[in-house]
Amino acid sequence: MVKTIRQNKEANFSPHQRGVDFASQNKEEFMKTTALIMAGGKGERFWPKSRVNMPKQFLSLTDDGKTMIQLTVERISPLVDIKDVYVATNKNYRELVKQQLPGIPEENILCEPVGRNTAPCVGLGAVHVASKYDDAVMIVLPSDHLIKNNEVFADTFKEAVQIAEEGANLVTVGITPNYPETGYGYIKYNQADKKNNAYSVEKFVEKPDLETAKSYLADGTYLWNSGMFVWKVSTILDCFKKFMPDTYEGLLKIKAAVGTADENAVLEAEFPNLESQSVDYGIMEKADSIYTLPGNFGWDDVGSWLAVGRIKKNDDNSNVINGNVVAVNTKGCVIEGGEKLIATVGLRDIVVVDTKDATLITTKENAGEIKQVLAKLREEGKNEYL
Repeated sequence: MVKTIRQNKEANFSPHQRGVDFASQNKEEFMKTTALIMAGGKGERFWPKSRVNMPKQFLSLTDDGKTMIQLTVERISPLVDIKDVYVATNKNYRELVKQQLPGIPEENILCEPVGRNTAPCVGLGAVHVASKYDDAVMIVLPSDHLIKNNEVFADTFKEAVQIAEEGANLVTVGITPNYPETGYGYIKYNQADKKNNAYSVEKFVEKPDLETAKSYLADGTYLWNSGMFVWKVSTILDCFKKFMPDTYEGLLKIKAAVGTADENAVLEAEFPNLESQSVDYGIMEKADSIYTLPGNFGWDDVGSWLAVGRIKKNDDNSNVINGNVVAVNTKGCVIEGGEKLIATVGLRDIVVVDTKDATLITTKENAGEIKQVLAKLREEGKNEYL
């Protein structure tokens, strides 16, 4: 991991392929800030509310009634014009995106033919932005995170944009941990190498066991890896060329077809052949000049039904209750219902989620294992419940 800033390098599209040399851009020109929202996930740990045809990012899990993807786009509105927001999603979710985000240009809805992890997703967004602008800063965000303090979030990303714009810097926004979490990867940063509020990254580490997580927390130089990034399009494409050259070549073909009659055909032909790799493994762990900004804006990845207890108002018995529910001697529970009456007596730390055709009942301790239910449904051919 290189801890010093590299000089800005020439982007690696040939003039024939791109028509414009990124590196030739006038440094005095205003550089656009764009955003790529990754919205292709299935949200399986929120079953049975989250389904194949209505995954978590399109659900409302907060008291304001807004869906998670709507909140994500709203959150970046101080930084990015709606016309410069791109959404990468499953091709089956195009209509959901159009319905929930009517301000986004239809050509900015990027439909992946198949899921190929986050690196090809980022690459697809980058070549579309590169087709519109000589160069631009690109903020990359998951569509299904929740943030409590949007003002601090915006301030943090403003600084991230500045750092990304200054050179060939890759910026990741890490989350300051407040407990020893074993479900996230971590970012180790160098306190001695600081740029404003950002630190150079020493390494990325895998999800730790509990004792290791405790040591990270005590160390004070580790952040949770949130999967939120900022970089110039020219910088990330340069990294694709260097670290994922086969994927880069496929991206060039996709870019050449953007805006033409062959766009969809080329995407369908090339995208499935791109290497299925995360941007963390494919690029971030290999690249130089990576900086991280500690995020302290009330982040939650909403990874399971337990998150509802953190993001919604609890009653006097530490329950989160939604729907037609009568709870007697019930404490520490999450109960999500609808019109049908749900009555509970003497429950402790239980999750109950009721829909028209399926009901989930689990302990909080086992709420993260819902994928095992889905695996069993597939095994038994009960795909109508997925």
